[in-house]
Amino acid sequence: MSVFATLVEHLADLLQPLFGASAAAAAIVLFTALVRLLVHPLSRAAARGQKARTALQPKIAELRKKHGKSPEKLQKAVLELHAEEKVSPLAGCLPGMLQIPAFFLLYHLFSSDTIGGEPNGLLGHRLLAAPLGERWADALQGGVLSGAGLVYAGLFVVVACVAAFSYRLSKRMMAANPAARADGGEQLPGLGAVTKVMPFMSFFTLVTVAVVPLAAALYVVTSTTWSAVERAALYR
Repeated sequence: MSVFATLVEHLADLLQPLFGASAAAAAIVLFTALVRLLVHPLSRAAARGQKARTALQPKIAELRKKHGKSPEKLQKAVLELHAEEKVSPLAGCLPGMLQIPAFFLLYHLFSSDTIGGEPNGLLGHRLLAAPLGERWADALQGGVLSGAGLVYAGLFVVVACVAAFSYRLSKRMMAANPAARADGGEQLPGLGAVTKVMPFMSFFTLVTVAVVPLAAALYVVTSTTWSAVERAALYR
C-alpha cells in the first residue's frame, strides 16, 4: 500500500503542471491506462478466441441436436470439440480477472485513513470539487447541484453513454454474425440471453461508480471506456 501510494503521489507531482489540484485524479486515469496497456495482449488473444468460438457455433448446434436429451454427453462433447480446435472457453475472462487486483488496490488505498502508520495524504486530493476518498452519498450531502454532485453527474453521463455504445455494438455484432445462428435462423441457446443481460451489466457499472470511493470510480469509468473502444477495434 505504501509503495503504491508513493507511486500515485509521484505521478500526481509529474502531472501537477498540467492538471493542478486534479493531478492525482489524472494520475489514476494514467495508471488505469497503463494497466489496460499491459492487459491488451490478453484482450487481443481473447478477441481471437471469441472469433474462434463463434466459428464453432454451427458444430455446437449439431452436438445439441445429437445430445440434446443428455446434458452430460453434450457437455463432454462440447469440451472435446474445444480441445480439438484448441479453443479455450475461458480465455475471455482473463483480461477482466487481471484487473481486479488493481481496482481493489485503489479501493483500499482511498478507503484507509492511514498508510504505514501515517495519515493518508491522498485523501486530500480532489477531482475538481470532489475529494477522491469520498463516495456519491457524501457528495449528495452538499446537494445534487453542488460541485461534488456535478462531478458525479458527469461520471454517470459518461458511463451511460459508454454503456449505450457497448450495448449497440453487441447487438450489431450479434446481428452481423450468421455463424452464431442455428440452421433454422434462430439464435443458439445462451447467445440471446447474453444480449439481454448486457443492459444490466451496464447498470451494475453505474452502481459500482456510486458506491465506491471516487478514485476507484475513476478507475471503473476509465477502464469501461477503454473496453468499449477496444472491443470496437478488435471485433470489427
